[in-house]
Amino acid sequence: MKQNPRSANRLFQPIGGVTHRFAYISLVVAAAGMMVVGKIDVLMMDSFRAKVTDTVAPVLDALSRPAESVTRAIDQVRDLGRLRVENTRLRQNEARLMQWQSAARNLEAENKILRDLLNFQPGPDPSFITARVIADTGGAFAHSLILNAGARDGVLKGQAAMTGHGLVGRIAGVGSRSSRILLITDLNSRIPVLVGDNPTRAILAGNNSDQPKLVHLPSGETVNVGDRVVTSGHGGALAPGLAVGVVTQVNENGIRVQPFVRRSRLEYVRLLDFGLDGILKGPHLESTPNSKKRGGRRSKR
Repeated sequence: MKQNPRSANRLFQPIGGVTHRFAYISLVVAAAGMMVVGKIDVLMMDSFRAKVTDTVAPVLDALSRPAESVTRAIDQVRDLGRLRVENTRLRQNEARLMQWQSAARNLEAENKILRDLLNFQPGPDPSFITARVIADTGGAFAHSLILNAGARDGVLKGQAAMTGHGLVGRIAGVGSRSSRILLITDLNSRIPVLVGDNPTRAILAGNNSDQPKLVHLPSGETVNVGDRVVTSGHGGALAPGLAVGVVTQVNENGIRVQPFVRRSRLEYVRLLDFGLDGILKGPHLESTPNSKKRGGRRSKR
């Protein structure tokens, strides 16, 4: 005779309720007992806690590994995405650089042919002295720097002062152990320059601000923002082709140039001697200890 399932459930249901009640009471009693034991014997409780922790630690470690693996996989996918974008950018840069390299080689070959046709003889490489800026004597009314190199080191008045970025100024005063640079932003600075790809002659005039102006441009010539400014070499005071800055403003207030070199970041400068006299003649050269050497070197050219 088959037993009715409903009657079986009615039979075991009271037993299950009693079991749950006893289990709950047992857990409460066990927790209270552990609290009492922990208050009575702290060392034993700490030892028990340590054993429980050691027992559970491998389980927790095993459970944490999948999450760590998932996190690592997500990071790898993100890195792959970034690498793919970076790889695309590098390929584009490489293609552009190859184009520039090809253009540079063509220009180099063309330049060599033109030099041979003109029988062009390049001048000697300039000598140079590297000096450290030890003081900034400028302010609102003057822009100049003091260097720790002077006449005994071979510094001469009129030498170009440069960094790896471009022209800083020129030597305006020389002492035995120090020298003074007149910056291109100084009010007394006037430098002949060429502007743009189709070179336009102009004068870069300092105005005691961070952006000197271009003046004395030929009538009808236009200058655009972004045009590069280099020295022209006219007057013989500075060599041609020295980087100066870039045009940043063209309006009714004038044409302003942002120099490549910032005055606040100057620590070391290189003083270049191109063997030029320019406007510095006679007594200016005779008063320097290396004037005879410079004069002799120029007489050979």
